[in-house]
Amino acid sequence: MFLITPIAKVTTDIAVLAWDVSLTLINLVSPKRKVGQVTPHGYAGVDGKWPEFIPAKEGDSRCSCPALNAMANHGILPRDGKNISFKELNHTIRTTYNFAPSFCFFVPNFAANMLKKKYGKDRFDLAELDLHNGIEHDASLLRRDLYFEPNQATIHVPYVKELLESATGKDADGNALLTIPDLSLISSKRRAEARAENPEFSLSKFHKMFGSSNSSTLLTIFGGRVRDLETVLLEERLPEAWESRIREPYGLTLMTFNKTVLKVEKGIDETKFAPAAAASAETTSRSSVQKPTEETS
Repeated sequence: MFLITPIAKVTTDIAVLAWDVSLTLINLVSPKRKVGQVTPHGYAGVDGKWPEFIPAKEGDSRCSCPALNAMANHGILPRDGKNISFKELNHTIRTTYNFAPSFCFFVPNFAANMLKKKYGKDRFDLAELDLHNGIEHDASLLRRDLYFEPNQATIHVPYVKELLESATGKDADGNALLTIPDLSLISSKRRAEARAENPEFSLSKFHKMFGSSNSSTLLTIFGGRVRDLETVLLEERLPEAWESRIREPYGLTLMTFNKTVLKVEKGIDETKFAPAAAASAETTSRSSVQKPTEETS
């Protein structure tokens, strides 16, 4: 039994990789979905009409991923964010964001293994996905590190605004767009700051790639469009008339996605911000120490 489980995982990963490569090749020779027809008929969001938005209330389960929280806020996932099957997550992220079937299996299956649960029969709450150094990690572009903010569903507005304000690209209509260099630069800054200020900071190579993966969805699924991202990241709501920017018939594959991820990660250089981050952390540390009051004689 101790041998079968690792072999089964490797076999599954190989099968998913082969599946993903096949879908990538089919996408290359197939016509793209028409603008306005990306969301399949019969599912939430068709014709840009999303179910009613209801913000999370006390007791609801949410996580550090705005895209999943938005799905719960619209009732695409259970509104309370609880008792979700991994198969349900697979299906709904496919129809909502047009990730490829291979992608939609790989991520929930990874999450199930991370939580030591069975993909085919177990269920989870959104908050469980924030197991530290599982999928959730330090130096997020949207959240304070776990050391400072135990509830990773909490949006850190200054980080989000700094991210959106860092956009240097423009679309044909002059609207602001985030670019790959923008994400590399802001990620460099966040990593340097987190490393300097968080005494329990950790960020393995694996989680660096996960961080760049998270940020790359802003460029792929959301097209880097600041106007849309402002709504998604600050309100965790899908804008009216919004649809995924991925128009390939079989969705965004892991192979295609990783091209963006690798470019973002390659451009990250913490040393650009390390001295300033260290100085800022030192200033913050000194100011947090209360000066002793003088005793009167």
